[in-house]
Amino acid sequence: MTTGQLAEPDAVLDVRQLHDEYADFVWRNLQRLGVPGANLEDALQDVFLVVHRRLDSFDHTAKVSTWLFGICFRVAAAHRRKAHLWRERSSAEIQDKPDESPNVNPEQVAMRHEAERRLNLGLESLALERRVVFVMFEIEGMPAGAIAELLGVPVGTVYSRLHRARVEFSDAIARLEPRVVVGGFR
Repeated sequence: MTTGQLAEPDAVLDVRQLHDEYADFVWRNLQRLGVPGANLEDALQDVFLVVHRRLDSFDHTAKVSTWLFGICFRVAAAHRRKAHLWRERSSAEIQDKPDESPNVNPEQVAMRHEAERRLNLGLESLALERRVVFVMFEIEGMPAGAIAELLGVPVGTVYSRLHRARVEFSDAIARLEPRVVVGGFR
């Protein structure tokens, strides 16, 4: 089974297999949903604890990735509610794993880090209800109907939140653009 495929109804899902296949997907989405960097490892474990407890309830009508995203959403919301107890760091402060290839172009690495920083700052500007819709639709490529079902809201609400998230995200990114100074004036 490749990432995002529908699981066969008679296929036996194994938590270890799901972890091996989807851990990076879960990690990225927990980060995108605003789990503080110091808590990502705990949140990842929390997701797979829920998977372990709820594996028998997975009904194979949705993609495994959609089901996991729903769990990520609820775990991220719980971690964000608890964030006031910890020193919360911006996801832009989180350092990526070093690039493993010794032949990596430093300029490309810098450009990728800048793009990720901008993405994270844009995502942080969104309220969680709009952020989750934006991540699911724009980044994970989930259809609006699946998002509506997962969140328990009408499809129109998904599109409304998506529209508002796009505007807020664009505004946040625009604020990051360097301003051109002409003749000493902005």
